[in-house]
Amino acid sequence: MRIIKRIITLVVGLFFIALSLFVLAVSLKLISAQDIAGMLELIGENYKLRLTLGIIGCSLMLFSFLGIQLTLGKLQREKTIAFTNPDGQVTVSLHAIEDFIHKIVRGIEEVKELKADVVATKKGIQINARVILWGNTDIPATTEKIQQLIKTRLQEMLSLEEAIQIKIHVVKIVEKPSASAKEQAPEIPFRSYEYKK
Repeated sequence: MRIIKRIITLVVGLFFIALSLFVLAVSLKLISAQDIAGMLELIGENYKLRLTLGIIGCSLMLFSFLGIQLTLGKLQREKTIAFTNPDGQVTVSLHAIEDFIHKIVRGIEEVKELKADVVATKKGIQINARVILWGNTDIPATTEKIQQLIKTRLQEMLSLEEAIQIKIHVVKIVEKPSASAKEQAPEIPFRSYEYKK
């Protein structure tokens, strides 16, 4: 499969290099309009040359479609984690894993909010988490707790053998609202205003 990918990449790359050189030659007047007209006339008169160019054109079109499919397939694989069961292949969306991480971290009191970006690579899973913590929090202990919790739950859920790397970026530390502030009723504007007819 890798050899096919390399061949497709090489052929498409050579075509675009040749096209770029042709356009550059025309722009620098290294190839005149008369030369192009002469080449087109020669192609039009020669059946074998037209057939050869038709085959080259179809081949390039086929290679281009294959290249697009391979690129889209690679992007799709990067958005999922795949494993094989006895009854077939299973894919898990990285978005589903991000939602799961968000839910399991809700149980940690020191965390106000967490957003995770999950990336699947050949080396394993990379998780970049942006965290908002409550004030008076032991940051090293809390971040270690978050990392251990995420790693343990993902390994249990997905039975992963690959490494899980978790990076945490504390973006904000906010003060927890006091109980008195919660109980205090909001002030209603214009409460003392009397309506006159």
